[in-house]
Amino acid sequence: MAADPVDWEIARKVARRVAGKEPFTGAQHRDGLEEDFDRYTAMAEDLVAAETGLRSLSGNARGRVTDRNGWIEANLASFQRLLRPITTKLGEKLDENSGPNLGGKIAGAELGAMLGWMSTRVLGQYDLLVIEDENPDDQDIVYYVAPNVLALERRYAFPKQEFRLWLALHEVTHRAQFTGVPWMREHFLGLVNSTMESVDPDPQRFLAAIQRMMEARKRGEDPMDQGGMMALFASEEQLAVINEVAGLMSLLEGHGDVTMDRAGKGLVPSQERFARVLRQRRQNSSGFTKVFQRLAGLEAKIKQYAEGEHFISVVEDHGGSSLLDRAWAEPANVPSISEIREPELWIARVGSDDSDTDDAAA
Repeated sequence: MAADPVDWEIARKVARRVAGKEPFTGAQHRDGLEEDFDRYTAMAEDLVAAETGLRSLSGNARGRVTDRNGWIEANLASFQRLLRPITTKLGEKLDENSGPNLGGKIAGAELGAMLGWMSTRVLGQYDLLVIEDENPDDQDIVYYVAPNVLALERRYAFPKQEFRLWLALHEVTHRAQFTGVPWMREHFLGLVNSTMESVDPDPQRFLAAIQRMMEARKRGEDPMDQGGMMALFASEEQLAVINEVAGLMSLLEGHGDVTMDRAGKGLVPSQERFARVLRQRRQNSSGFTKVFQRLAGLEAKIKQYAEGEHFISVVEDHGGSSLLDRAWAEPANVPSISEIREPELWIARVGSDDSDTDDAAA
């Protein structure tokens, strides 16, 4: 049996250690939380459909309240699914070398550190990595991380019912994007799989990455600006796909933020304050946290929210929601990361045809 490129048990142990002791673990703190998120997940689905025209083709959304360890376990399972295309390739490469699988232990520790840190921050997540032959009860889930939600509500004195509906709106919007646009999930996973399948285990890749980093520094560029270490060590082919994924994710994250505000209007009077606090929370990291975000590519993800919202604003100012709807019509219409940053490029490419475009929800 080929060696696994990631030591999953080390990843699990490190993640749990980094996650630390969870606050608000007592039953009295979580009283009513499951019921609230069951109700608001269903309510959010109707509100998102009314606002965007997108309704899931995979049935009703299901919310699951979990703790940090539960979130870590769900994401470890997702990463194992994600890495399946390269497990055999890298495992066989590792087997060619004698000695213990030191690389797998290092990879496990790095992944565990990232998941452990993220488990202390994430409030909700839609898990889209569905594998049809696995347990259906663990598929297509909208997760809410109880200790983090409760801690934020307590710290900022957020109105609980408003904040929980607002969170549900964001996560259910992502589910509507991936399961309400017929081609979206397959397209996204195709991009991710093409990146995984093109991984080259040749150690020379490391030397080439160092050379690219030095050259970028000489040009005054930030070599990790587009996706942290993953982008730094990517081949030219992988980098093209990473940029394509970045454009798609900026569109989805921006659309998620815009939709949650619009769909919650009148129902979530505090949403402007919620948005302001979370923006500050994303931006105000410093020290080790800032470095870690850059290495892991999380800082690039943070930019996706603002860049995506700006793209949507410019597009709708130019041609209204009907023009934005063209982004959901087919994969070719997804904006590139360059078009996200310069929406006029996308408008010129996709908006030049004035003929009616089928709505993604049709």
